[in-house]
Amino acid sequence: MAVQGLSTDEVQQIRESLAAGRKPRVVFTEAAGQMAGQLGQVVELTDPAASEEFVVVRFGRDELPFSPADVAVAPRGAGRKPAVEAKPEPAPPSVPAVPEPEFVLDTPRVPAPRREEPKVEQQQVEAKPAKRAVKAAKPKSPAGLTVTLAYAEGEWTVAAQQGTKALARPYVVKPAEALRMVALVDVPGVQEAVEQILAAERAEAEQQAEKLRAELAEIEARLAELREAR
Repeated sequence: MAVQGLSTDEVQQIRESLAAGRKPRVVFTEAAGQMAGQLGQVVELTDPAASEEFVVVRFGRDELPFSPADVAVAPRGAGRKPAVEAKPEPAPPSVPAVPEPEFVLDTPRVPAPRREEPKVEQQQVEAKPAKRAVKAAKPKSPAGLTVTLAYAEGEWTVAAQQGTKALARPYVVKPAEALRMVALVDVPGVQEAVEQILAAERAEAEQQAEKLRAELAEIEARLAELREAR
């Protein structure tokens, strides 16, 4: 049966236990990869808003951050060593009785058999250093891209920015190009606002043109009178 990660209530209980000076035990879930099923000890809860891996777990000599899905509350009694039964001491080896000497002149003396001491082989156990658990680094997502079409003081400008880096400084575009850009967005409210701005600019340009034509007509009439006076 797969072990589920920490719930919101369990995270709150762990936070209260840490505030009381206790370090709750947790077990790694299958989401933690090769460490699944092993036990650890929560030593700190960092800010969840800064990173989703805010549960700091002590595993061996290391303290690594994990997400609530990587760990679960350890069941009671997990990690405790079973009681070691006392083994009875071996009985001392029996010493054979030494035979009394025979008072026979013709019997040759037979040497007593030599007792061999048992050999004890010492096994040396090499302590291997615990391997540091390595979590796969998550790929960093690219920064957001912002393209801005703006209108100010009778000019249309376009600018582009990715994150905090400016890709293109504001540069001037023609009103027709601005209208085509807005048409690609397909937002009726925005397109109507652009058309109103263009209509106002068109009316102002026509008034200036009429004024210039009238001034030009007066200048031509004055020039014609001066030519007749010669």
